Parts: sequence; C-alpha cells; structure tokens
Amino acid sequence: MIGMSLDERRHYHVGNLRARLIEAARAALETEGLAGLNLRALAARAGITAGSVYHHYAGKTELLGELAGSGFADLRRALEQADRAAGDGGRLRAWALTYFDFAHRQPALYGLMFDPTIAALPTVAEPREAALDNLRGLVARVAAQQERERPVEQIALAIWAAAHGAASLTISGAGGDHLMEDVITGLEALFRPA
Repeated sequence: MIGMSLDERRHYHVGNLRARLIEAARAALETEGLAGLNLRALAARAGITAGSVYHHYAGKTELLGELAGSGFADLRRALEQADRAAGDGGRLRAWALTYFDFAHRQPALYGLMFDPTIAALPTVAEPREAALDNLRGLVARVAAQQERERPVEQIALAIWAAAHGAASLTISGAGGDHLMEDVITGLEALFRPA
C-alpha cells in the first residue's frame, strides 16, 4: 500500500467498502451530526478497521465530499421521479415539494451538501450541477409550453435559491408551517401566462 496512488488505494478492497462507508457516514451524520462524525467511529460502524478507511479516502474532508455528492445524486433522482410523476401539470409544485421533502427528511445531509468548504470540492460540483440541470430543464419545458421566451438560467437559479432558503428556514425553525406553501405559490405565480 505504501507508494500506492489514491486511485489505487480506492480500489484496494474487494467489494463495496466505499458504499458501506458512505452509508455508515450518512447514518452517523443524521444521528450524531457533523461534529460527531469521525473516521475511527465510522470505521467501527462499517465493521472495518480504522486504517481501511484510508485505503479509500485521504481524510475526512474527502469522504464528506463524496457523501455530499451522493446527496446531490439522490436529490437529482428524486426530482426526476417527481417530474415524471407530475406530467405536464404541476411540475413546479412537484419539484418544490420534493426538494422540501428531501431537505426535511435528511437535514444534516442537506446542510452538508451546502457547507461552503464541502460544496467547493470537485466531487460535489458535478452532482450539484446535475441536480440543477433538472430544474433548468423544468423551466425550459414550462417556458416552451407557454410559448414565451424566458431567461432559463436566471429563473432556475432564483427558484433554487428560494427553495433552498425556505427549506433552510423551516429546518432551523425560523420559517412557519405556511412558508413552504407560500414559496411554492409565489414560484407558481412566476409561471402563470401573462
């Protein structure tokens, strides 16, 4: 193992050890919070030796980056499923409700996904953009249905920011129970034909 590159170390163990570590990290994050997540305890939770973690990750930050990236991948899949289920009507509402549900079911993971240090990691950027692409596509489809030219990128970012802000406020207890519905109603108003 000495002299192995990080990529070689990642593939050293047979099986799904990386997946087990991410699963264990996700569970630990939700139950103990970010401060309580350490590699030694994580290894014990995954049923491996502490040294085995370093065959796959250079350190805690790298593991957290992959965990946040997996969170964005899960969010993207949930948003795609909601979009398919919504069909032509109610796409924006389905997107927003799915986004809020994801944030509320996994608040610690959601917080990690937007942590400034972790969000800057390359392992987070691609899955975050893929999740945002889902929203860009939704905005483009709605604009096409309305036969109106819309600034898709700016609208997608505004919706994402509004949804993120509302989810963060409600998770922290600063937003009332009505905040989610008010934000969704406001977002839907943006798309009503003139």
